[in-house]
Amino acid sequence: MEDKTINALKWIVGIFNKHNVPYRIGGGFAAHVYGSTRPVNDIDISLSGKYFDLIIPEVKKYIKSGPKHYEGEKWDCDYISINYNDQKIDMTDIDTLRMSNKELTKWFQTKDNFCKFPNIIKVINNIEISLIDPRDLVEYKKELADKDHLYQLDDVVAVEKYIINHHL
Repeated sequence: MEDKTINALKWIVGIFNKHNVPYRIGGGFAAHVYGSTRPVNDIDISLSGKYFDLIIPEVKKYIKSGPKHYEGEKWDCDYISINYNDQKIDMTDIDTLRMSNKELTKWFQTKDNFCKFPNIIKVINNIEISLIDPRDLVEYKKELADKDHLYQLDDVVAVEKYIINHHL
């Protein structure tokens, strides 16, 4: 993992810990921790939007977008997007996060579908972090994999291997 990613991770997790903000990291970052070889592009973090006001004063100078509502073909949520020393961090309000299914025919709350297992605590470069459980991550990534996002399937294969190797 690149230094900029580790530095951004240490910074944002420090802010969460300082304010006792529960969170979980998902997306490609979590897939990388679970064995995917795809480079980490950003750090995707889910937390309750009720904590946005607590952390905004500490991240304000790095905010590129938000807090605001986004609604698109695949996502409907409140979020904040940050660029911390060239590392993108996206924070999404898990309480509002809705995702459309792969066929784009129905919406569902992600916390009802991809939060079936407790978070996993891992230590990455001496930083204790909270990650999405790999079983939830696989289901989430499968729903994202479509003809324009086939790379999600690479993550699925890697994370499924992790699940088997760790007897989950």
